Amino acid sequence: MHWLMLAALLAANTPQAVILRPVSNMYRQPSDDSAVVSQATCGTNVEILEERPGWLRIRTADQYAGWLPAADARRLAAGDKPYASSGAVAQVESLAAHIYQDKDVSLHRPLLTVPFETRLEILGETESNERWLRAHLPDDRLGWVQRGDVSFDIKPLSVDAVIALSRRFLGLPYTWGGASSFGYDCSGFTQMLCRRRGILMPRDASVQAAWEGVVAVDRDSLLPGDLLFFGKNAKHIDHTGMYIGGGQFISATAWIHPMIQIGDLGDPHWSHLLVACRRLK
Repeated sequence: MHWLMLAALLAANTPQAVILRPVSNMYRQPSDDSAVVSQATCGTNVEILEERPGWLRIRTADQYAGWLPAADARRLAAGDKPYASSGAVAQVESLAAHIYQDKDVSLHRPLLTVPFETRLEILGETESNERWLRAHLPDDRLGWVQRGDVSFDIKPLSVDAVIALSRRFLGLPYTWGGASSFGYDCSGFTQMLCRRRGILMPRDASVQAAWEGVVAVDRDSLLPGDLLFFGKNAKHIDHTGMYIGGGQFISATAWIHPMIQIGDLGDPHWSHLLVACRRLK
């Protein structure tokens, strides 16, 4: 899926940039007083749609657009390869990974800390069992990441494996507009789980429910991995989660305890709001 996303970016006849910050908020308007609509994470290649003083309007691989501070991204010159598009590339599999300036966790503070799924360009030998890997960062700095935080072999997961993965995030904070392990919102979390199955789906819950990549299923026919959508009615969806079996689902929610948690469809709150069930094609 990463190669499909990259191909879409390369095909676009627009300027490109790479995100420098661990997580950069995308705003509705070019102001940090505006509403956050999503996020872009370190090493992500994006399209530049518009520029204003101090701001860039960018589009991510899922075709989501928003404004971010220009300092959060590095514009790629014509002919530059997108970041982490060739050579040895590792993906962060820990919920967060420190990048250090030395091969030691105690000498200096980390250069930066990046979230789950961050892709890093790796220099030098990758086949050995050495603890440390040399990383070339999107801002051209060099750092060291521990091998145990990353993987070079990212493949689509089965439904069971995705459900097991989802439980690793339990207790992480709910964050409106969040699209990283530093804080997800409901659709950002579900989108990530589907991405780990090798499926790139839209960003927002209401659009996900209407997306051509899913089919409707009855509540009585739910299987683990199906997507659940909640709201006032089917035209006003404002929450989503993934069914994990046994009448339960996992989601990032602000309800009572704002965090990623397991909900029960037998709970009157959720039972009343469930308006659509979908299965990935």
